[in-house]
Amino acid sequence: MADKGINVIVTGATGMVGEGVLHEALNNNRVASVLIVNRKPSGVSHPKLKEIVFENFFDIQLIKDQLSGYDATYFCLGVSSIGKNEELYYKLTYILTLNFAKTVSEVNSNHCFCYVSGTGTDSSEKGKIMWARVKGKTENALFKLPFGAVFNFRPGIIKPTPGLKHTHKLYMVFGFLFWPLKWFFPNSYCSLSEIGRAMINITLTGFSKNTLGIRDIKEAAKRT
Repeated sequence: MADKGINVIVTGATGMVGEGVLHEALNNNRVASVLIVNRKPSGVSHPKLKEIVFENFFDIQLIKDQLSGYDATYFCLGVSSIGKNEELYYKLTYILTLNFAKTVSEVNSNHCFCYVSGTGTDSSEKGKIMWARVKGKTENALFKLPFGAVFNFRPGIIKPTPGLKHTHKLYMVFGFLFWPLKWFFPNSYCSLSEIGRAMINITLTGFSKNTLGIRDIKEAAKRT
């Protein structure tokens, strides 16, 4: 796999995290091909990129055969819990993610599934914070699927990649804060570039932990 390059699936490429991970995959010579699955066109063109536009991720079984032949999935699709009750957030987070993951696991053997979760996720599934419980339940359920490996990424503050179009406005306004964070609190954030590189490195060589916090993401990103 390492000699010929890996073939990866990226979801959420029309969002900030997914776009950053896609950027790293397209520009990494150890990645042979990238499939993105989006609800709307990404507008990205690249020789090793293939795109499937499919609106209903709850019906992903309809494109099951097109998801075959890949070494890893970088699942960056997610929604904010703000303004959502638990039933809706559960549907858009747990059910949607597991539906996609189960489908991918059925058509790929020894597959590596990387899931973007979040700092504060509740692995016990019993805490008071709704989104943390749902994310924790999602992480735990992924471990039970027949993948070669599952890695849950829990980034905190994320430094965007310059020049990409889906950077959150909040980061654009407060981007100057990354300079003092770099010097005084270097482990309070990681960059989109580090997340993408960490996923690629982990797919190729694995990692000592299956749940990665900020320090772990930075460490995994440094590997070659």
